[in-house]
Amino acid sequence: MRKTTQTAMIGTAAAALLVSSFTLSASAAPEHSGSHGKPKPAAGTLGALGLRADLRIGTAVDMAALADDAPYRAKTASEFTSVTPENVMKWEVVEKERGTYDWAAADELVDFARANGQLVRGHTLLWHSQLPAWLTGGDFSADELRAILRKHITDEAGHFKGRIWQWDVVNEAFNDDGTLRDSIWLRKLGPGYIADAFRWARQADPKAKLFINDYNIEGVNAKSTALYKLVVELRKQHVPIDGVGIQGHLSVQYNAPHDIADNMKRFDDLGLETAITEADVRVPMPSDSTKQEAQAEGYDVLLRGCLLTRHCTDFTVWGFTDKYSWVPGVFEGEGAANLFDENYTAKPAYKALTQDLKLAAGRN
Repeated sequence: MRKTTQTAMIGTAAAALLVSSFTLSASAAPEHSGSHGKPKPAAGTLGALGLRADLRIGTAVDMAALADDAPYRAKTASEFTSVTPENVMKWEVVEKERGTYDWAAADELVDFARANGQLVRGHTLLWHSQLPAWLTGGDFSADELRAILRKHITDEAGHFKGRIWQWDVVNEAFNDDGTLRDSIWLRKLGPGYIADAFRWARQADPKAKLFINDYNIEGVNAKSTALYKLVVELRKQHVPIDGVGIQGHLSVQYNAPHDIADNMKRFDDLGLETAITEADVRVPMPSDSTKQEAQAEGYDVLLRGCLLTRHCTDFTVWGFTDKYSWVPGVFEGEGAANLFDENYTAKPAYKALTQDLKLAAGRN
């Protein structure tokens, strides 16, 4: 969930390529299901413009804010066409006590999405973090742990069967050097746990799109190449993986992923869907107009990479207002990472995304 890159403009030539790429893909891209006859996003919003470009524009949702903050709830409903739970589908929330599930908050988000014509990205079935204490503190054998994991994936994916558009099945399985992360899953179950997770998820919900999701894979590098090689191998084994989620946590202090479209094309050429799943662009605090312009460039790079990729289906921001951002609590001295400030005023980044979407939508 962490990313260190800086922003840069893709440029005039890429803008032309964006238009031609969209023209080629618009007629071939399937319409997304799940919102027929439902409310439409407000005219001129990111969500409305995205639909014209056959792209869902989503946000991660803070459920406490959704319940208690009326402007937040209204903006979530009107601006976006897909939603991702920030935390309420994670293992430590849904099964805090072994064998006892609490789906209430997650069900509330799914119902909210349905009422507002939005699709839901499920996040996440398998991760090394935010696991319940009974699991991390238990002394389970490999067979016991495998059975626990299978039950969890089967129960959660099964509970939401037919209501989830895309699942982040496996989240953050790699280190930056391209090796597999040293996690409870790798230590006890070996690398085959990844293939198993996808097979179990498919059995539990045959219609959901199944993604592997990670950070620091925006450009062509050791980590994204290792993930690419893994996906190639999984597909040879007929593992039911449908897509690759590229998180997109950026910072204006670091170099931009200029080759994001080249990287995404590698997965596209395999017949996989791609998505920007957790976009935000943090800045050193205090923020100012120069930093906000650099931030806008970062969001622009990410969205253009998606729009240049034929089967990129979703562009999700990891929260849309600085009021509830996770960044200040994790990155000391950084913040203001979202499209709207704490008062829900749009920043230059919002304008940059609307311009990109208008360019793409104008060729439809």
